[in-house]
Amino acid sequence: MRSGHRLGHVLGHVLGHLLGHRLGRRFGWLWGAYGTSALGTWLAFGAFPLIAIQVLHAGPAEVAALSSVGAAVGAAVAVPLGPWVEFRRKRTVLITMDLVRFAALLTIPTAFALGVLTFLQLLLVSVVVAAADITFRAASGAYLKTLLPAEDLLVANARFESTAWTTTIVGPPLGGAAIGLLGPVATVVADAVSYLLSALGIRAMGGHEPLPEQREAARMRAGDLLDGWRYILADATLRPLFFNTAMFNGLVMAAQPLLAVLMLGRLGFTPWQYGLAFAVPSIGGLLGSRLARPLVTRFGQHQVLVVFGALRAIWPVGLAFLGPGTGGLLLVVGVELGLIFCCGVFNPVHATYRLERTATDRAARTLSAWAVTTKATAALLTAVWGVLGSLLGPRTAIGLAGVLLLATPLLLPSRTVARDRTTAA
Repeated sequence: MRSGHRLGHVLGHVLGHLLGHRLGRRFGWLWGAYGTSALGTWLAFGAFPLIAIQVLHAGPAEVAALSSVGAAVGAAVAVPLGPWVEFRRKRTVLITMDLVRFAALLTIPTAFALGVLTFLQLLLVSVVVAAADITFRAASGAYLKTLLPAEDLLVANARFESTAWTTTIVGPPLGGAAIGLLGPVATVVADAVSYLLSALGIRAMGGHEPLPEQREAARMRAGDLLDGWRYILADATLRPLFFNTAMFNGLVMAAQPLLAVLMLGRLGFTPWQYGLAFAVPSIGGLLGSRLARPLVTRFGQHQVLVVFGALRAIWPVGLAFLGPGTGGLLLVVGVELGLIFCCGVFNPVHATYRLERTATDRAARTLSAWAVTTKATAALLTAVWGVLGSLLGPRTAIGLAGVLLLATPLLLPSRTVARDRTTAA
């Protein structure tokens, strides 16, 4: 009887492991909506530059502006939206931002069909989508904090992370095939539809979300725009993590265009080899996100945050030694695999750590300020590294970014300032 009980316990444990930790029907809808829109985004990856080049015959400066200027202006537009979101029902905001992105993207195939598509329209759409992305992320983080208990946040963030890497693996090859068969405008339609499906999924969640407290604060003043940054900078645990995230993401993103120039230009890699070098390592992100919760359970949240925050910084400097041929391709795959695996572990732990240490009534403003700073820093550093790449050469500039990344672990929260886990009501 005792052995039978033990066997039943083991089977139950195995079944529970296979089924995963259940987070409820409403989270399931939110997760599905996230996966749908993420897949649509990756299906349309590279569509805007291709439309600019193939349809509008844009030059290199205009193509670069689509990503850098669009992201920077979008971040600026999103600044007042953080305080605005704070005092509104988050699910309504999520649906609204999905519909805004759907409508904005749909203007592109419409204008193309009518023969009136312009580069200015592409740029404006990229700004609107960037601002809506930031606002959606801020509202979704704040909503997740109220939707699930604190002990389930890491599981939820790990699932979002694994979904992000899965769509990264699947989306670009499918999108590339669709672009080859149907043209880049078709993938923009798919991206737009994904946001509509996401809005319908979030709408289907159901449930009642109470109005946020202090609704009279919804009348925004100029000083309210900086509330998110004030909250972050006043917190001894959030402040270093904030600077670490902005610098790490910015330096990694800044090196990517130079790496493309080096691989596709001087070293003679083909486009499919370049795509393969970044698609295959995404498996590391999927694996890392699955290991995040077991590692936190075994070693503790702060330990995992610091160790993998440091480990992810050591890989990019290796790209400075990139050479031609199979050896060079394997070097890129190895570096990206190590980097993405560490990011796959770090990102959900970081997202959970940040949510737990942010008061519920400050979550939207804090997450919005965080995203605005990260995007603006990435845009600025990308522009700076473009100049450095022209002056020093792409390999030297990539190496410089890698060396600076080695210093970013110094900005991770130390144990001496880490405070006990709190969850604001």
